[in-house]
Amino acid sequence: MAEETVFGKILSGEIPSTEVYSDEEFYAFRDINPGAPTHVLVIPRKPIPKITDATEEDAPLLGRLLLAANRIAEQEGLTEKGFRFVINCGEWGGQTVFHLHLHILGGRPLQWPPG
Repeated sequence: MAEETVFGKILSGEIPSTEVYSDEEFYAFRDINPGAPTHVLVIPRKPIPKITDATEEDAPLLGRLLLAANRIAEQEGLTEKGFRFVINCGEWGGQTVFHLHLHILGGRPLQWPPG
């Protein structure tokens, strides 16, 4: 069995978080080290370590993840001016918690490359 991650502990209520959105498949909360004025993490309740671990069976879940993130971006007032979705994958991709998660960043102009 895989070691429980900090996100698993957040889902179980063992670690507190500031909830932004919750349904039967996803939980979203504010990042404790935000990279933008609005920085929300959206995690599936199903633990998938990395996006590359997702299977064909997970395709509907991944589509619903993007739709949930769209709803949260709208709820946060980000849709008019714009925002960024980010999914990091693996150590070199900047992933530090090995439970699939999507970052929603907004509330200011975002540069590319990030900096």
